[in-house]
Amino acid sequence: MTENVQKPNALRLVAAVILGIIVGAILFLVIALVIGALNDKAGLNIPINMLIAENIFSLVLLIILVAASVWYFWWKVCTTPPTEPENDDIP
Repeated sequence: MTENVQKPNALRLVAAVILGIIVGAILFLVIALVIGALNDKAGLNIPINMLIAENIFSLVLLIILVAASVWYFWWKVCTTPPTEPENDDIP
């Protein structure tokens, strides 16, 4: 199955990287807040918090989430064709 996939536009790739970084950071914040709430309520000692400068587990989680988000959006841009106007008269 060979698909006729065009080379993605550089602007779309840059947008995918920026969106991936933003989404990965937001996912990290949400996960860190949920784990922090679980730590407070249940008295657990899970070493994930928002202090990435002091905690290697938090830094690794942040890097994994950002890398996965960037990869996903990059893949989505590469596999989705760009939208084109239906009529050539539209600028």
